[in-house]
Amino acid sequence: MPYALDALRRRPGRAALTSLGIGLAVGLVVVLLAISAGIQSSATTLANASGVDLLAASANTTILSGGGFPPIADAHRLATEIPANDSNIEVASPWLVGDLVFGNQSLYARSNASDVPVSWSTTGSGSVGWIPDDNGGIQVPDVSNGTGFTLPGDPHYANGTYAGPVTHEIVLDQGLATVLGATVGSIVWASAVSPTGPSELPGWFANATPFRVVGISGPFWLIPSALLAFLYLSEMQGLVGGGTPSTDYASLLLIHLNDPTSASTDQLRIEARFPQLSVFTLADILGEIQHVVNLYRTFGTLVGVIGVVVAALFATTVLQMSVDDRSRELALLRAVGYSRLRVGGFVVEESLLLATFGLGVGLAVAYVGTYALNAVLLRLVPGLPAGFSFVAFDASVILTGIALVVAVGLAAAIAPAGRAMQLPVAEELRAP
Repeated sequence: MPYALDALRRRPGRAALTSLGIGLAVGLVVVLLAISAGIQSSATTLANASGVDLLAASANTTILSGGGFPPIADAHRLATEIPANDSNIEVASPWLVGDLVFGNQSLYARSNASDVPVSWSTTGSGSVGWIPDDNGGIQVPDVSNGTGFTLPGDPHYANGTYAGPVTHEIVLDQGLATVLGATVGSIVWASAVSPTGPSELPGWFANATPFRVVGISGPFWLIPSALLAFLYLSEMQGLVGGGTPSTDYASLLLIHLNDPTSASTDQLRIEARFPQLSVFTLADILGEIQHVVNLYRTFGTLVGVIGVVVAALFATTVLQMSVDDRSRELALLRAVGYSRLRVGGFVVEESLLLATFGLGVGLAVAYVGTYALNAVLLRLVPGLPAGFSFVAFDASVILTGIALVVAVGLAAAIAPAGRAMQLPVAEELRAP
């Protein structure tokens, strides 16, 4: 080892650049692994804390469907019948998820006066229609200001007649409330269609539905969005074209179990009794998330492997140059009794030292880079709960980095060590 250290000290610039190259390559791999580990770990923690033990969607639907979820018919009836058919089900909560367009009181007043500033417009927002008090055991956003929804059940549904009272109550998350300049008691207008310009605003307001803000909620990680609104299910249905006995639909049913350990049994029971549904367990959902993470990990691994291979080739070239520079010196060591294997070992030690210095650089770069990236992503993706992290800089990630460094060091030393072992002693010593 002293000989290898001396070799590096004699060429500090070359050694530093080589270690930096190895460190950057290993750091890239560690960052990619830390991100995949962080997403998987956080997703598992959140899913376990959500209270959602089963998720029901329309039959033949895949989890995490990019095209959205086909409607589930008879949403209110299913919310009652599913728990009635399985005593282990505490609640089957129908959620209708869609997009609505909102206008506030200021825009309403200016549109009536035909004096709408060019920069003013309606606001698009993700929206959820649900039965507010029928989410027992499921994690829902906390209302931080206001009373929240005031009537139990879904009053407008009125046992399927849709002739009950319309509450015109809405809860906005803090992001949407800020954009709309709305507070508890404000009136906002909602519609499923958007006006194309200021001239259409009077007609849009005439056809939109006014809602009174009864609460401001915190962000909701289950549907991460900067702008989110919550309405009674039947009133949301009315806005998006449902709201009749024949169009009583939802996007999903979130199911909470009294005993989640029997989730697979409850899954089979529900699918047998309600063939129009596809039911997923928490394990199914996490498995799908793991599949997505694995795809990302595979891509990241390919990128990382390319970087590591380039770093190994670079280190090989530098070590080869080092052997050539010291060929007479290495030949002299052979001449005074050092074996071929020992001389080759000096080169391997030098390579491992370079890789070790690279490990220090790589872990430092990866640590700073991952947490800087995590801070950026947390700002870009609103609605995430406290404690969520896109990265996990854990022992497995660090051990992977160490293993890569050792692999790079050994691989880079093969050719140069072989050359050092095969140097012609007599010719090197006779050389001028």
